[in-house]
This record gives sequence, C-alpha cells and structure tokens, in this order.
Amino acid sequence: MVLFAATSLYTAPLAAAAEPLLLPGKKTLYERVLTRPGAKLLASPGAADGKPVVALSRFYVYERQDAGGKQWVKVGGSSRGNTDGWLDAAQTIPWKQQLTLAFTNPANRSRALLFDSHDSVMGLLKAPDAGPKADELLKSVESGKADPRVVSVEPKEYVDLSKKFYLLPILQAEALSAPANVRVLQVASVTAKPGDASPAEAQKRQQETPAVIRSFSAAVVFVIDTTISMGPYIDRTRDAVRRISAKIEKAGLAEQVKFGLIGFRSSTKAVPGLEYVSKVYANPGEVKSGKDFMDKVAGVSAATVSSARFEEDAYAGVMEALRQVHWNDFGGRYVVLITDAGAIDGGNELSETKLGAEQVRIEAAQLGVAVLGLHLKTPAGKANHARAEKQYRTLTQNPQARRPLYYPIESGTIERFGRQVDTLADTVVQMVQGASRGELVAGSAQSVQSGKPKEADEQIKADALAVGHAMQLAYLGQQKGTQVPDLFTAWLSDRDFAHPELATVDVRVLLTKNELSNLSEAIKLILDKGEESQRNDTADFFNLLRSSAAHIVRDPAKLNDPKAKNLADLGLLGEYLDDLPYKSRVMNLTADEWETWSASARQQEDFLDGLRRKLRHYQLYHDDTDRWIMLDGSRDPGEAVYPVPIDALP
Repeated sequence: MVLFAATSLYTAPLAAAAEPLLLPGKKTLYERVLTRPGAKLLASPGAADGKPVVALSRFYVYERQDAGGKQWVKVGGSSRGNTDGWLDAAQTIPWKQQLTLAFTNPANRSRALLFDSHDSVMGLLKAPDAGPKADELLKSVESGKADPRVVSVEPKEYVDLSKKFYLLPILQAEALSAPANVRVLQVASVTAKPGDASPAEAQKRQQETPAVIRSFSAAVVFVIDTTISMGPYIDRTRDAVRRISAKIEKAGLAEQVKFGLIGFRSSTKAVPGLEYVSKVYANPGEVKSGKDFMDKVAGVSAATVSSARFEEDAYAGVMEALRQVHWNDFGGRYVVLITDAGAIDGGNELSETKLGAEQVRIEAAQLGVAVLGLHLKTPAGKANHARAEKQYRTLTQNPQARRPLYYPIESGTIERFGRQVDTLADTVVQMVQGASRGELVAGSAQSVQSGKPKEADEQIKADALAVGHAMQLAYLGQQKGTQVPDLFTAWLSDRDFAHPELATVDVRVLLTKNELSNLSEAIKLILDKGEESQRNDTADFFNLLRSSAAHIVRDPAKLNDPKAKNLADLGLLGEYLDDLPYKSRVMNLTADEWETWSASARQQEDFLDGLRRKLRHYQLYHDDTDRWIMLDGSRDPGEAVYPVPIDALP
C-alpha cells in the first residue's frame, strides 16, 4: 500500500500559469539547464547588468529568444510558472535528466581519473594494459607532473553523499561493448573551494591524517535472534563482549569502542507470547562502560514460546539498528546479524518492515554501515539453509570487501561461533588502537582477496579490516571537509581500469516528491493488476493495465500502441526514467514473459513481491526529511529532490 499521496504531474496546468518548454519528443519532461561559472540572471535579454548565479544552479527553461547576436533563455527555479529572469544560453548546459554521480569509497580500488575529453578516456580504456597505464598516470599526476589529459583526480578520502551532498551531474553517457559493462560519462562539477587535486593540497591533507584519525571510534551492534533455540549463542556473545570490554578499558579506549545489542523475534500479532518483534537492549551511544553494557543486556534471554514459522523477522532487527543508533557519532560502523533461521521477506504478512534483503542493504550502505551475517546452520533448520544463505548473501554484499560478509557456521557449532565473534571484536579493537596512534588500517580489499581461500577466522578478520579501511577514509573525508574535485566538465570511466568489476561511481536519480509519488502510483497499479491477473487465472496482464492506466498516463496513445512490448513502452513509468544508461527488470517486463511465467506462480509472485518491497522503500524515502535536497536555483519546497540510488528504481 502506498501511504503517501500521489500528486500527479500529469494534471493539466491552470490556464493562467506558464509552463516550461518540453524536451523534444517528450510529453512530461521539461527542459532544464545548469549554469556555468560567471552566469548572471538579467531582467531582459542583453540587459546591462544582472544578478550573479551560483555555478551549477538548476533552472527550468520557459522561453528562448535571439537578441544582440546571442540566444537567451527565460528561466525559473520551479516548474510552477514563476520565472526569475534571462540567462545567456552560452552560460548554461542542458541537463536532460536529473542524473548525478557519487564516488564510491576508494578503499579497494585506484582513485578515479577525470579526463579532458571523450577521446582521452577511451584511449586509455582501449589500451591492452589499461590498468598499469592508469596507475602510472595517477602516480605521475600525484607527484606533481601535469598531464594535459587529466583535468582532476578523485580525492583520497571518501566524500559521503548522504552526509555532504554534492552535485556531479551526468551530461552524457555511453555504454561500451568492450570492455563489457563499462560506461563512459561526461560530468560537470564545481566545489566551493579546491579539492585535493593539486599535489600541494594533497600533501597538506596527508600530513593532517595522523592527528585526525586519532579520534576515530567504532560501534559494533549485535542483532541477535532471541527465539527459543538461541540461548547458548546469546550467552556466548555476552561472554565475548565481557572479555573484550576488559581489554578495551585496560587500553584506555572505552570511549572509542562501543558495543550494542538488539534482539529480534517474529510477529507478535501471530504469537503474542513472543513479547516483541525487535527490541533495543543496549544502544552503543548510551553505553557508558563494559559493566554498563553487561547490565543492560543481563535480561536478554531466549523466548519461551515458538514463532508462527521457522523464519524470523531479521530485517526488522537490522532496520531497528539502522534507525535507533546515531551512526554519525562513530567512524567504524558494524552490524553483526546472528541467527539460525532465514528472514521473513517483505511480501509476507508477518513482516514488520515490508522490506527485502536488497532494500535493507541499500539503507545500510546509505549510512555507511557494514552488515555481517553469522548464519548458524543448525540441523533443525536444514530445509531452510539454502534460502537463508541466499537472503543473507544479498543483505551483506559489500563493495569494499568485494564479497558478501556472510559467514556460515556449519552445524551451528558454539565453539566455532565463539571464535568468529571473538575475532571480529578483536579486529575492531586493534583497528581503533592503531587509529589512536595515528595509524590507518594497512592494505585494502584488493590485497586481502588475493591468494588461496582463507579459513573462517582469517576471512572475517580480513573483511573487517577491508571495510574498516574504507570507513577510515570516509571518516577522514568528513573530518577534513574533503571536497569533490574542483573542475567544470570532464570525462571518466564508471569502472576501475585495472579491475572493471569495481565501480568508481554510483548513479543517483534526483526525484522530486511529485515524481516519487507518481512512480509509486505506477508501481502500485502494476502490482494491483498483477495480483488481479493471478486471482482470475489470466495471462492477459498487459490488457488489464491498458484498461486501467489512462488516469496516470499523459500520453494515452501509448497504451494502445501495438508496438508496445514492455512496461516502459506503455508509458506507465515517468519519462525521467527513459533513456537511463541503466535498465531494470520491471521496465523491461514483456507481455510474453508474463505469459511464460503463468505456468509458474512462483516467478510471478517473486516479481510482485519485488514491487511490494520497492513501494515500502519509496515510503522510507518520502519520510526521510534529512536527505531531501534543495538545488541552487529553486526556492520552491516542491522542487526538493531525493538522490535515489539507481538500484532502487523499478
């Protein structure tokens, strides 16, 4: 169910209100431009003087006019008909879609190079030894040797978009056939002050690192299944924290390493005797000492009654940790999920969050939290092991470690489980001890992933260090106020030259609340008609959509277009999703594919479950007031945008 109102963009404007120009060939997508440095808003074309505009301010285009040998554009900060003045068209850049980039954490890859031209980046990508050549070029630039091809370099530290929004708009995108899955992007960026692209600035920042990193702290929050079978594991986790707390206090690090504990069970509506779905026993931000932690968790015990089904609401426990802990107070951020059962999926009536593994993973990543999963493969859960493993591998997939942070405990052996918990806690403490001496975690995921497969204890230590290294770079970026590179236009590869499987950037779509509401309305309609198709045992899913979608489609002719082969062709989803360089399962669903699935109710239900989870995720975005951004150029609250990860789109 969509809980927020869907205020349709497709409602006809009032007759008296001006409307921005539409992009060629579009019915709903307006022309938008970004301003270049030095742009001025004038009262009329060619006026003598005007008001300076912040570079990369976003405006809607209402009118074009030639005057004095120049083209001028009449612009406004919103699409509601209010205009602000005229800009010299030469001082603007077209921005067809509100796509922006965020650099990924550079801990496990080389820093991204930003090039002066398409040819420069393509020349390096097509080289047979692209990786070594890129490393050589990076080292040359870092040493102070200018190269005309390189406009700038990504900062050494990570700039967290969710904490410090920056605009890195995509102006052009090109998908390459070789190397496969690589895209070349043209971007624009202006920062308030220079980043660390210059060698002098980079050296200065490097000298600051030891002093800054000494204040690095970490929180480890155990999210424990507290159902009837988990008693011994609860006790062993308490023992691990008791032991490590004594070590922390002896080392004088009690203020820099904090532990928390959250319990989870299942639906209390189905089984009231379970007492809670999720419960915070110890919030690391409120724990004063090791003894205080032990006092807070003394009452944690296994349930005395069984849940309604074997799977428990693990996602409710993880989301409770993400919501209740003030993660900004900590540089190291770890959530450790401990359970012997799979998770209740978002489409199940017993789910409290209505989210799935992918949505919870995205929420954790937005907060910079690494989720680790200790899966106790006890004999009692044998029939559930494969499903649970698939869920938790998705939930714990980590780009810095380049693998899921998933650790199966075969047979649920208490001794093996205890070693894993001890190793993780010890590793976090060692990392903070090093930071207190001004030392960064050495190495990266590239080094820890090399060589033969590791033993379980070695693997969890290597992973904790890999993500810890990334967290320290993020902490340094936040504390030093690191900026994205100070440049205007540049080209870059969205993949690491040496390791194309590693993304250098994440794509975000800046959606307004209207657009998010319309997107939710369309997804809800697709879901409703899919469910109706199932109830009536019919494969005629697309015709059901055609007969019901006219009220949300601005171009109804698309619904009756015989050439419409998939959901995107029907015009159900907003034009702001058209022409994206990244496509999705929902937009590409065809009538033939749905018919094929009719023989397998499971495939259809999996698809519909995915829609239900996305709807719930969009509700979280709608309610997340901290991340709505007002772009420069707009003063209309209705034009606030949310940087939606591309993975969260349909």
